[in-house]
Amino acid sequence: QVQLVESGGGLVEPGGSLRLSCVASGSIFSINSMGWYRQAPGKERELVARRSSGGYTNYADSVKGRFTISRDNAKNTVFLQMNSLKPEDTAVYYCNLRNGAWGNGVDYWGKGTLVTVSS
Repeated sequence: QVQLVESGGGLVEPGGSLRLSCVASGSIFSINSMGWYRQAPGKERELVARRSSGGYTNYADSVKGRFTISRDNAKNTVFLQMNSLKPEDTAVYYCNLRNGAWGNGVDYWGKGTLVTVSS
């Protein structure tokens, strides 16, 4: 089993910044990917950004150039730096760890942290 604990959500004005953190513990494979998904009210959960243990990274088109994902593999931690936030970024952000290959592994989820972008 894997446990994920997120932190860093909150209320921010449009144009502001937030940094999310997620620490993983438990049975973590050496080959894995960690990332962030989000779910806005009335919408499906969607990928925000994901980074493999080897450094491969993928971003949603809507956040490219504004969000940056990074990892500290030694500490099993993933970060999401969010800049130039927009009201449409408002959502619950979930940390994800996939044990195994990028496209074929076992997913684990955090409980989520709420990000609200509003003036």
